[in-house]
Amino acid sequence: MESNYYAVIMAGGIGSRFWPVSTKQYPKQFHDMLGTGASLIQKTFSRINGLIPSSNILIATNKDYEELVLNQLPKVNKNQVLLEPAMRNTAPCILYAALKIYNENPDAVILVAPSDHWIENESEFINNIKTSFDACEKEEILMTLGIQPDSPNTGYGYIQFENNSSEIKAVKNFTEKPNLEKAKQFLESGDFLWNAGIFVWSAKSIIKAFSEFLPEMIKTLNVDNIYNTDSEKAFIEENYAKCENISIDFGIMEHAKNVFVLPVNFGWNDLGTWGSLYNKLNKDKNENAIVGAQTIFKDSNGNMVRTENNKKVIIQGLDNFIVVEKDDVLLICPKENEQDIKQIAAETKEKFDI
Repeated sequence: MESNYYAVIMAGGIGSRFWPVSTKQYPKQFHDMLGTGASLIQKTFSRINGLIPSSNILIATNKDYEELVLNQLPKVNKNQVLLEPAMRNTAPCILYAALKIYNENPDAVILVAPSDHWIENESEFINNIKTSFDACEKEEILMTLGIQPDSPNTGYGYIQFENNSSEIKAVKNFTEKPNLEKAKQFLESGDFLWNAGIFVWSAKSIIKAFSEFLPEMIKTLNVDNIYNTDSEKAFIEENYAKCENISIDFGIMEHAKNVFVLPVNFGWNDLGTWGSLYNKLNKDKNENAIVGAQTIFKDSNGNMVRTENNKKVIIQGLDNFIVVEKDDVLLICPKENEQDIKQIAAETKEKFDI
């Protein structure tokens, strides 16, 4: 039943690898990163809303972003926005959401998804979520969606599964970001998938898993007659920061024995860096990608250019660079050094206080 379908959109991150566009005050999930006319969180919400009633979609975010969420998602009311008073990674906010949902509907099945990923084939995504919901309604399992890898990418975690004929596979283990040699081995073996951080489970199953593997967190947050009442906000304000700072992967998924994966292929991109955004965008004949700019390229190839207000940009003799303008900041950085942008942002904040 669709009335038992719920979703939690994780929207608390800062996205510092997308600096200077993504800032602590206005992170990337609230930006139209691809020039589609909608922000990433708006795209995520409307995609999920294709299956799940809008009143059953919760947004887990930092308390600083409440206004941004409510402005960008008019179908969401204040009670659907879970405000994290402290940054504690994914496990505490997933437990908070599960307890709130379980209190409203003990039969709920829940999709947990990041707010800032790109999905090309939305109908395939919806079919995969339906398949996962059906499985989680029937059995006490914790599910994750695994992306079919198309390259030995070292920027993702990997999921090894038991390779048999069933559609949903038992998970053997999770591996954090591997080195290139290991990633190549994973790809060749055929029984590894990328970990997209998209999960499905029943409210009952995930609360039970927390009781088993993170009992202190359950003790802190699972209190009777708090959720969906006037006392909820003050209770979370007072107790949330007491929770351990741990991800759902480390806290639960790597320990539980009832973890399964559905291999999927819906044109996924985690949009984690300017390079991954570049890969997603249309390019000109010289492989230059442009968002929000009018450009003339002379003897220049493979660049990623993004400006505000359709700025006119002329580039000569430049290959494989990121050129990004935001307010009074201009970043020019080789694509191969994009992992340094997080550090550059920190240094800039220190020097210029921005």
